[in-house]
Amino acid sequence: MTMVELLAPAGSPEALDAAIACGADAVYLGLKSFNARMRSANFAYSQFEGALRSLHRMGRRVYVTVNTVFEQREADRVYQLLKYLAALGPDGIIVQDFGILVMAKEFPGLKIHASTQMNIASARGANALSKHGISRVVLARELSIEEIKAVKQSTNTELEVFVHGALCASLSGLCLFSSYLGGKSANRGMCTQACRRLYQTEAGQDGSAPKTGYYFSPCDLSLIGRIGELAEAGVRSFKIEGRMKSAEYVGTVVSAYRQVIDSLGGGENERRHALENARDILRNDFARPKTEYFFSGFPSGKTAETAPGAETADAIFRPGQNGGTGISLGIIVTVKGAGPDRRALVKTAGGASAGANFASGNFAGKLSPGDSVRLHRADDSRRLAHKLTFVEAAGRNGYHISIPEGFDPGDSVYLIQTKAMTRRYPPVIPRDLGAFRRQPGRERAPQLPLETAKQGRTKQGKPEIPEGIFAAVASIEDLYIVQSIRPAGVIVPVNRKTLRALMENNALPFKPCDIIPALDPYFPQEEEPFLAEAAEALEERGCRAFILNNPGHFSLFPKNKSRAKLIAGPWLYTFNSWAAAFTHALGAAAIVTPLENNRQNLEKTIPAPQRREIFVTLFAWPPLFRIKTGPGGLHSFKEFSGNGSSRNEIFSLLNGDGSSVVIPSEPFSIIDKRPFLEAASFRRFILDFSGGTFKGSFPLKKKLYKEVMKAVEEGQPLQGVSRFNWKDGFFQEKE
Repeated sequence: MTMVELLAPAGSPEALDAAIACGADAVYLGLKSFNARMRSANFAYSQFEGALRSLHRMGRRVYVTVNTVFEQREADRVYQLLKYLAALGPDGIIVQDFGILVMAKEFPGLKIHASTQMNIASARGANALSKHGISRVVLARELSIEEIKAVKQSTNTELEVFVHGALCASLSGLCLFSSYLGGKSANRGMCTQACRRLYQTEAGQDGSAPKTGYYFSPCDLSLIGRIGELAEAGVRSFKIEGRMKSAEYVGTVVSAYRQVIDSLGGGENERRHALENARDILRNDFARPKTEYFFSGFPSGKTAETAPGAETADAIFRPGQNGGTGISLGIIVTVKGAGPDRRALVKTAGGASAGANFASGNFAGKLSPGDSVRLHRADDSRRLAHKLTFVEAAGRNGYHISIPEGFDPGDSVYLIQTKAMTRRYPPVIPRDLGAFRRQPGRERAPQLPLETAKQGRTKQGKPEIPEGIFAAVASIEDLYIVQSIRPAGVIVPVNRKTLRALMENNALPFKPCDIIPALDPYFPQEEEPFLAEAAEALEERGCRAFILNNPGHFSLFPKNKSRAKLIAGPWLYTFNSWAAAFTHALGAAAIVTPLENNRQNLEKTIPAPQRREIFVTLFAWPPLFRIKTGPGGLHSFKEFSGNGSSRNEIFSLLNGDGSSVVIPSEPFSIIDKRPFLEAASFRRFILDFSGGTFKGSFPLKKKLYKEVMKAVEEGQPLQGVSRFNWKDGFFQEKE
């Protein structure tokens, strides 16, 4: 068995100390920019340089996260950061933006790891990146052990897998939710965790009242009992999530996994004893309930809409469990006093004594001053961490504790850390940082001229990918509506149902050459045989162009066999000319700009001569996030809304075969901007009526289609729409 690595998060110097003291082989950390946890403390340059020297002297490894997308205006800063890192020599950098792969070629000493945000779930994806300098891939979290084995059997690229910590509701790297709600993009390290909020469902068709719940807040991942299987499958690195977590959390989790990993070479009794000890340790991690996610396939509780407290043990989503972390102490019953003397009586939700059973069996102990709790408003409008200054047992009725203003009877209290757990670990970073003075310079990134992709032409002399309006739909049936006002072409998702119709139906309203199949950005290993067969069959059928949304898709169209025109889809996140150049290197002849993009960045990224190669989406229901599910989808309700939030948005849940998609009630539209875009030399546009679902149903209404096409023709704005980030761009922290 290959030597494996225990990789721990270091979101702060204190967490770094805990990770190393408790046995991590390596840590991953971020600096003050371009990392996916911008809300964590992160490291100043002097701290990083000092930590790097100390850790290398200890024989430990350091990986630096540069795992966000960057805009064209930021290219110089990214180049300066990469040059700085190349000079210092970390053991690797973890990246999401394909543009960084291109830029990093200027620094051949940098080892590059592909972030889970790249959404790599197949050997084809891993191998495609390996050809461009990636030495390790952090696999998408949704894979089963059988899929992980299959990936490793077909790639020599090192594999890294998350084994513990918080999960995203969305498929890896495919979330626009936080960005849509205010420009705080997960792809920019600013996720607001909107999926963990309290939501209210629509009223039932039987007249039942709306319900509230944390419908999209997943449990935490824990694969402590699966480490042996992962090691045998060939996984090189076991990764713990938690750069936003405390040093105590990091130390607890690292020590548990260290015991299990160290026992792998021992006998059965040694391994069993280590696992029992590790599970005892993890009972004090003060996190959410645990799940093994899709490790063994689909857990039986994945779609269950159950009453609070009645969920199956392996459910991923528990609507009755709020989205925060910690062990429940109960509910505030009464409050008295004010200011620093404000006190609350807390009882467990079931009415039992908080003093007798405040941890529901998960923690043995009593509250003390100095312990930390999280206070949670009943309407989910506020959450606050608070260090207790006063604790007094109230017989068998609970505890009196200190609480700040703003929390009242009915609000919940969770224990998130005890004073007894607080430890001081040996510091990794030297006290005197005077010798560590390097910083990124002020160099300009080398100019990267974008080459114009070769555009093929038909026998009639027309472009193989025509210019004009393209309509994207969710199903073959929608094509009969679209034919009423014919666009330049149509875009259809590739799934088993659409493939059957495209191959067998000779009476479709559009010829194969006018249909552009679009491949699902989530490309798991188990789908590889189907997609390989589908790609070849559709090209033979007469489809000339394909939209590809995953690096692994490009190898389905080998250059020595295929004549298809390949279009880099929006999920490849071409926010800069470097990323655009990467898609050209993969074989793309055109690009669909990301839905999160803004006009200013688009025009800076793509020079005028190349703008004819760009598809700009003018209308769409943005797929805010996609959840892997079974055939029945996630929940039975179809609409839900924010529970008393300032905007009180309404969303729809589209259930499909294998995934559920959340979309907003208001579509995105910049239809009225088409004349300005054409004046700027853009020539290809998309009207996306699919709802972003690749496997679900989102029927197109004829009235809506005609209304949208009329607005396009007249260049008029639609009412009741969102501009998304088109005008204001990503959220920017004030200097």
